[in-house]
Amino acid sequence: MMRLPRFRYLAPRALPEAAAALADLGPEASVLAGGTDLLPNMKRGQQTPSTVIGLRGIAALHARTGAPGRGLTLGAMTRLRVLEDDRALAAAWPALSRAAALVATPALRNMGTLGGNVCLDTRCSYYDQSQSWREAVGFCMKKDGDTCWVAPGSARCWAVSSSDTAPVLCAIGAEASLVSRAGERRIPVAALFADDGIRHLDRRPGEILSALHVPPPAPGQRSTYLKLRRRGAFDFPAFGVAVSVSVGAGGAVESARIFLGGVGSAPQEAREAAAFLAGRRIGDEEVVREVARLAAALAKPLQNTDFSSGLRKQVAREFAARALRELAA
Repeated sequence: MMRLPRFRYLAPRALPEAAAALADLGPEASVLAGGTDLLPNMKRGQQTPSTVIGLRGIAALHARTGAPGRGLTLGAMTRLRVLEDDRALAAAWPALSRAAALVATPALRNMGTLGGNVCLDTRCSYYDQSQSWREAVGFCMKKDGDTCWVAPGSARCWAVSSSDTAPVLCAIGAEASLVSRAGERRIPVAALFADDGIRHLDRRPGEILSALHVPPPAPGQRSTYLKLRRRGAFDFPAFGVAVSVSVGAGGAVESARIFLGGVGSAPQEAREAAAFLAGRRIGDEEVVREVARLAAALAKPLQNTDFSSGLRKQVAREFAARALRELAA
């Protein structure tokens, strides 16, 4: 049985208090939301904070304002199960509702939070192992070592983004609020990520993700999310695709955004595929095939997670096509 190491636990009641504690403690501290990722990582020695700052008691992080059809602000501590069960959200942004429902198991969705899933640590077959396993291979660049075993000649870590909700939030144009001792700033969710397996979040020191802002859907807006995993429940995405399109009265696509998950250290935006789709009919099979080809060209998975990289590359094309056919229907 793996046990948690000893650590100090802080339970602030207000966001400024939490931000001040994180600023004072720096890299020696980690914030705790649902704990479904951080605590297992601490048991395996992947993350070793001496202090854990629990966010559960901060009411502002549980707040919800607005409505899915008019623009919605969700506190970062919003439980994934709440999003899964929200019929109004499913009507306005079905991709986000589905992504939340596809995370792990019901028990974990009862604990896991939207903010936690967005900030989920990157994953890799050489990293997500026990302490003794990683020590036997000399550790890896992401923790305690200096070699990326996926690409030994690489100067960077290639651990992959494993969030289900992040690609969707990027595709629908959501924004994130980050709070620190210096104040609050609001950025596109897509700007929150850096394509680096170690420094995968582009947060400033001492910042805490406080809220996600979901825009109102535009007229004719449609969205979906598809996920590849070995088992029909529980597993992290080996590949995911989020698509959001706005369809005009004539059936032509007025705008589109496509993001891929599980094939890079951050959600990957398929800009060329989305640009090709704009102005064309989403139900045209030739258009579907070309958009799927362009999206798959962006996907360059490495052998660092479940399934072979070749299969994940093939799935990128197939799932992109399935997503478009679903939206056309």
